[in-house]
Amino acid sequence: MSSINYSEKIPNNVNLSEDRTLQRALEQWQPNYLQWWADVGPEGSRDFDVYLRTAISVDPQGWAQFGYVKMPDYRWGIFLNPAEKDRKIHFGDHLGEPAWQDVPGEHRANLRRIIVTQGDTEPASVEQQRHLGLTAPSLYDLRNLFQVNVEEGRHLWAMVYLLHKHFGRDGREEAEALLERRSGDQNNPRILGAFNEKTPDWLSFFMFTYFTDRDGKFQLCALAESSFDPLARTTKFMLTEEAHHMFVGESGVSRIIQRTCQVMNELKTDDPAKLRAAGVIDLPTIQRYLNFHFSVTIDLFGADQSSNAAIFYSSGLKGRFEEGKRSGDHVLKGQTYKVLDVDNGKLFEKDAPMLNALNEVLRDDYIKDSIGGVERWNKVIEKAGIAFRLKTPHKAFHRQIGTLSGVKVTPEGQPVSDAQWQAGVAQWLPTDEDRAFVASLMGRVVEPGKFAGWIAPPVMGINRQPVDFEYVRFA
Repeated sequence: MSSINYSEKIPNNVNLSEDRTLQRALEQWQPNYLQWWADVGPEGSRDFDVYLRTAISVDPQGWAQFGYVKMPDYRWGIFLNPAEKDRKIHFGDHLGEPAWQDVPGEHRANLRRIIVTQGDTEPASVEQQRHLGLTAPSLYDLRNLFQVNVEEGRHLWAMVYLLHKHFGRDGREEAEALLERRSGDQNNPRILGAFNEKTPDWLSFFMFTYFTDRDGKFQLCALAESSFDPLARTTKFMLTEEAHHMFVGESGVSRIIQRTCQVMNELKTDDPAKLRAAGVIDLPTIQRYLNFHFSVTIDLFGADQSSNAAIFYSSGLKGRFEEGKRSGDHVLKGQTYKVLDVDNGKLFEKDAPMLNALNEVLRDDYIKDSIGGVERWNKVIEKAGIAFRLKTPHKAFHRQIGTLSGVKVTPEGQPVSDAQWQAGVAQWLPTDEDRAFVASLMGRVVEPGKFAGWIAPPVMGINRQPVDFEYVRFA
């Protein structure tokens, strides 16, 4: 078992005490991090005792312990998966060579860019979610929100460690900048668009953790293939925590659907107005939220054709999803891949060089994975005997990045005129009225075992605790 040293100021399993210069640098960064958490972390939560899990090792068989922690006292730190002996590069132009333990000079700028972009998403999501604790539908959900928050904070530590250790002064400056940008700030926003969107309600939060944290899974999996071994080892550990975030999202939406279906059957109606009057979120509104979060998230994969994607792969910086499990060619020169294009208002497929289309390859893998969870939501609806199906929209719908940017396409994939888009958009994306209604349901429930009327209780509690366990103790 690769244990974590909790006797040090910064918990770690990288022998930080043996590198005094690095340790001092990170200890100087730590107060700024704690100030950032105090300024824009979960609002009003400093004195709560929260039933959180904390990493005690990076062993997959039992790496966490549960107990009450005040979040400002959470032991954030630096945890890397154990090194794989004699690990070899398994894709790109350096195929078969030893994995890098240090940053090759020619790849320094690109690797720094990759790490900074990934690192920037972690504090951004904490900032986006900082007010949600004030409207939690239960103690169970409040605890899950706080668990997601502290783990996103630790993921930031993971990226900052790489910047400090491997990128010198440039890395230290980038680490400081990660604490200076703010989600949604007009003057100094987060790097990626989806991380400047608001997360104003719990339906948005659950959709975010299902769809956008799933993007995190795919990006981290691609980086876990990296020839730069410290990055690969860091992201492999982060994936363990990312799985919990996606569980929170999938189960949260599922519980909302379950409660809605229950009320639909009790009232024998599918009329959205009557269901809203009964205090639940109607299925068409859930579909519109799904359309929004799915479309915003698939933009995070970047342009459908990208010279940077080709460079990152050929250089060995970033692989495909589960590259090591794929058979066949791992260099990809001369191969092609189908991408979408638009001509005279019509969508069509064309062949693009595979290396340049790797963003699209990753996006398509993500879409297949996302559909699986949506089908599990549909089973909840089906079990309730209701004739309604949720579905992911066409991948050209509501796109802001790449060839499809600004092209008006229905959720079914039909190109439409600007006038047709304006006539239909209120059926496809959340309206101001939708968001105001969902916001009106958001009242805080903090009695153990009680849940807001718009969401069903979970089947089981956290860590074999009962559902009515006191997951958060207030000061």
